[in-house]
Amino acid sequence: MTRANVKAVPSRRLQALACAALILAVMPVRAAALAQQASAAVPRIVASDAGRTFTPEELTNIAVYDAVNRSVANINTKASVSSGLFLIEVPSEGAGSGIVLDKQGHVLTNYHVVEGAREIQVLLFDGSSHAGALVGYDPATDVAVLRVDAPAALLEPVVFGNSNNLHVGQRVFAIGNPFGLERTLTTGIISSLNRSLPTRTGRTIKSIIQTDAAINPGNSGGPLLDSGSRLIGMNTAIASRTGQSSGVGFAIPVGTLARIVPQLIQRGKVVRPDAGVARVYQTDAGLLVAAVTPDGPAERAGMRGFRVIRERRRQGPFVAEFERVDRSGADVIVAVAGEPVRTADDFLSAIESKNPGDQVLVTVTREGHRLELPVILDAEK
Repeated sequence: MTRANVKAVPSRRLQALACAALILAVMPVRAAALAQQASAAVPRIVASDAGRTFTPEELTNIAVYDAVNRSVANINTKASVSSGLFLIEVPSEGAGSGIVLDKQGHVLTNYHVVEGAREIQVLLFDGSSHAGALVGYDPATDVAVLRVDAPAALLEPVVFGNSNNLHVGQRVFAIGNPFGLERTLTTGIISSLNRSLPTRTGRTIKSIIQTDAAINPGNSGGPLLDSGSRLIGMNTAIASRTGQSSGVGFAIPVGTLARIVPQLIQRGKVVRPDAGVARVYQTDAGLLVAAVTPDGPAERAGMRGFRVIRERRRQGPFVAEFERVDRSGADVIVAVAGEPVRTADDFLSAIESKNPGDQVLVTVTREGHRLELPVILDAEK
């Protein structure tokens, strides 16, 4: 055996001992990691610090409620309605829910919750009641913003999420005040997306979220949340003949709210873009333009509506004036910004997704030819 071999033997032994020590040191860490992976992969009962047991699903429910329930307000209103043969004004009371937006006291709710109210009381999570003042409202989307003069410590703003990446089947949570029962949690899933909901103004709210979470009278204006406790919508209506939850509820997506709320706080109203198209008729070929606003965006872009032709006809000794409408030269709107439009609501939705001052290409057909008219949008008056 050489000198080199004599030195090599102890070296190999030291390496083996070091490897064994390393394995012993890593084993507990590896075992803990495997245990964590197993617990994450297989839902099972876990123990809480209070000695109770909760499933992972229950823990999510509890976490969402604990994170957001202080951001939900109870809104009570008083109004006067005309009743009876002589239309005598009778006091009326209503109730709904609200969402705390910021530390300045802005509270979001549905417009129909506070419409016509002469007195608004906002009840916060600690039970304190504060007079609410209407800051702004938008009947077209059934959204309103109130303001309460409350200490900042009592105002817990909700965290806005994203409604652009929602999925049918996704778990959701609703918190509100159904039947006056404060801060009630109900759970469900997103049943469908991109529903349309008509409002009393004749307009239609697009991209509505449908959910089977129980929504009852008093839930209107409350938050719809994802499992991360983020706001993804505001509960606004139920589809029910009895007025109680039948598993079909609707919420305005947070993307719409994020676009509208800042305008309501700053201006008290929503300033929408206007294309200057006054009247259209729906046809199989598209939207037949009947009239455009004089000197409006559409007319400035060269869009044509019906033409009124005045004629004089002699009838015996008299000359009579007649008017007839020439529709032959009117434009037919078929697309906005490259997207086909078939109804007036499609056209309004496409225009209202822009801002005043934006230029949008409106595609029309005119006497068999297809034209693109660059329309610079005005602010709606």
